[in-house]
Amino acid sequence: MIKSLRGMNDILSEDYERFTYFINIATDVAQKYGFHFIETPLLEETALFKRSVGESSDIVGKEMYQFTDKGENDVCLRPEGTAGVVRAFIEKKLDKAGGIHRFFYHGSMFRYERPQKGRLRQFHQFGVESFGVDSVYEDATMIMMSADILKRCGIGYRLQLNSLGDSNCMPQYRDSLISYIESVEDEICEDCVRRKTTNPIRVLDCKNEKCQALYEKAPKLINSLCDSCESDFTKLKKILDDNEIAYEIDTNLVRGLDYYSKTAFEFVSDNIGSQSAIAGGGRYDKLVEFLDGRPTPAVGFAMGIERLMELIVMPENKRDGYYIGAMDEESIDLVISLAQRKRQTDKVIIDYKAKNFKNHIKGADKANTKYFILIGSNEIESGTITIKNLEDKTEQTLNMKDF
Repeated sequence: MIKSLRGMNDILSEDYERFTYFINIATDVAQKYGFHFIETPLLEETALFKRSVGESSDIVGKEMYQFTDKGENDVCLRPEGTAGVVRAFIEKKLDKAGGIHRFFYHGSMFRYERPQKGRLRQFHQFGVESFGVDSVYEDATMIMMSADILKRCGIGYRLQLNSLGDSNCMPQYRDSLISYIESVEDEICEDCVRRKTTNPIRVLDCKNEKCQALYEKAPKLINSLCDSCESDFTKLKKILDDNEIAYEIDTNLVRGLDYYSKTAFEFVSDNIGSQSAIAGGGRYDKLVEFLDGRPTPAVGFAMGIERLMELIVMPENKRDGYYIGAMDEESIDLVISLAQRKRQTDKVIIDYKAKNFKNHIKGADKANTKYFILIGSNEIESGTITIKNLEDKTEQTLNMKDF
């Protein structure tokens, strides 16, 4: 028997209802904030992610589904959403058009890593990207939008916040962090030794418990911010306070990608094990320029849908639609015709086999329909149908032409 590849899951029935429930809520929230849908290809040039996500990231270093296609192109399945949206933004010359551009997207991402709870090799993200707004108010908007989506899904969270500084304050901090890394170099993992020369700040994102304990004593970027970054971070905290959004300052929060600067944030849950991040994002003002576009301020976030699935509080599954059954073989064609007409406005479940009342009512209960209709010789002769409401047990008789 052929099985699905490891880390590649099917989405069926109840999971699909939960999945689409989240997508519908997230889409509604994004549209209420004035964002528009964008779809980018699953397959991109590998160079896009090497230049944007960064050679020092685990995504590029270890996890990409990368291969050479028949045209000898070096390509990969997208491991995250932001880089593709930025590529589309530049390719469509929106960077040269100026103005404000706000997008949201959802779809499959791919990373070749060890499958675990809430983290598959093919997984799904909902993401939002905003271009052209150089204001900490837009950073706050990203956080408030994320909080709105989680709240509407009934998901509890803790918000963690940090500032990664900018080109004014990062160099000085980078030097002090390298000095600290060198002082503990014999005790840290091989990845952190490598990151010391590629992108030192990424060591703070190391998942090795021994490394994490060592970095508790590392110098904190938040203590080295320039006046502009300090002012923005103070303003961001005030906006969140004013809007009653609780947060924690996590001085080691750097996110997993190289392109972030200034604001960085994560929403975490205590109910999904060690992989606790359920959403995160921040500002990436240099990325458009880094990918050969015009300098454009940008900020965004993404949510891992698989991590949210078991946390989503679904609404009560109310009965919905019609069940139409045939009492005898002669009535089946009429059942199909009635169903086809009614499906223009409502959900209709039918059974192609003639059955008695007891078996049809079992089918209606299994399908969780609100209304129940049986068609037999009496209905054909009279030209009427009786509609039974399975919630309040009331009945209504209609002419078939009026159904």
